[in-house]
Amino acid sequence: MSDPLGLVNTTGAGSAVPLRPAAPPSPSTGDSSIPSFKDVLMQNIEQVNRLQQDAEMAIEDLAAGRRDDPAAVMIAKQKADIAFQMLMQVRNKLVDAYDEIKQMRV
Repeated sequence: MSDPLGLVNTTGAGSAVPLRPAAPPSPSTGDSSIPSFKDVLMQNIEQVNRLQQDAEMAIEDLAAGRRDDPAAVMIAKQKADIAFQMLMQVRNKLVDAYDEIKQMRV
C-alpha cells in the first residue's frame, strides 16, 4: 500500500516524491534530476484519479457480488476521499496564493 500523494516517506515506498526539494536548485545548475512542480502536481493528480477509479471499481464489484470484503471497499473509498480532500486543499492554497499575487501593486 503506497501513499496516494507521495507525502509520507516510508521504507517500502520507493516511488514517494517529496513536494519540496531539500534545497532549492539554483537556476544556473539546470539539474534535471529534481522534478518540476508541474510534474509532481500532475503525478499526484493521476494518483488521486487512480485511487478514485479503484474505489469505484471495488464498489461495483461488491454490488455485483464479485467481492465479499466490504471493509476493504470502505477503506479504498476512504483513501480516495482523503486523497481528493488533500488535493482540493492544495488547489485552494494555490488559488489563494494566485489571488494574493494578483492583488499586488507593481
